[in-house]
Amino acid sequence: MIRLMGIDPGLRYMGWGVIDVDGNRLIHVADGVIATDSTDSVPARLKMLHDGLMALLELHRPAEAAVEETYVNRNGAATLKLGYARGVALLTPALAGVPITEYAAKTVKLAVVGTGGAEKDQVMMMVRRLLPGATLRRADAADALAVAICHAHHRSSRMAWAKVAAGY
Repeated sequence: MIRLMGIDPGLRYMGWGVIDVDGNRLIHVADGVIATDSTDSVPARLKMLHDGLMALLELHRPAEAAVEETYVNRNGAATLKLGYARGVALLTPALAGVPITEYAAKTVKLAVVGTGGAEKDQVMMMVRRLLPGATLRRADAADALAVAICHAHHRSSRMAWAKVAAGY
């Protein structure tokens, strides 16, 4: 069994989700968001995200983490701030010695829903179906669990291919 953490970066709400993977079985462990106050300075908010994520890494001790890649939108300032949060989402597990894999949003949706163009409510519905007991208080938490599920599927495929390549 291996424990995986999925992270959905955001400066206002950073979603996180932890699952255990036992063969083909996915087991919900925990999920939630790290929320920051938009009236605080950006550096203070980034520190809050780092400290919250570090506490979660220490509590849940994932073997690997997966982070959703940032998409660029028309609002350059919003994209830049999202990039800051994504930097924290990548750096914090790295500082804790946790290997990180990144996935595009379309790849995550395809792995969880079956189509890269799925809507947020479709992702949330499938996450609830795949992980009974998930609290999913916000869509950010559902997205983070979807990233963890995507990583579980891709990790399993990579391991199977490695066995084939090694002649097993």
